Amino acid sequence: MSRVCAICGKGQLSGNLVSHSNRKTRRSWGANVQKVKLVNENGAIEHAYVCTKCLKKMDNRA
Repeated sequence: MSRVCAICGKGQLSGNLVSHSNRKTRRSWGANVQKVKLVNENGAIEHAYVCTKCLKKMDNRA
């Protein structure tokens, strides 16, 4: 299972790590996803990865 947000689809980003001498090597940034319990339409509880931005939005709705 990959670390991708189940709500918005945010995942891993890639780019360059630039040193002081301006050499570039590839690196990646992972999304800040947390494993949480969600209730689906049937009322069953399922585990999913959700990014912290979506978690804040879900807290504001309640």
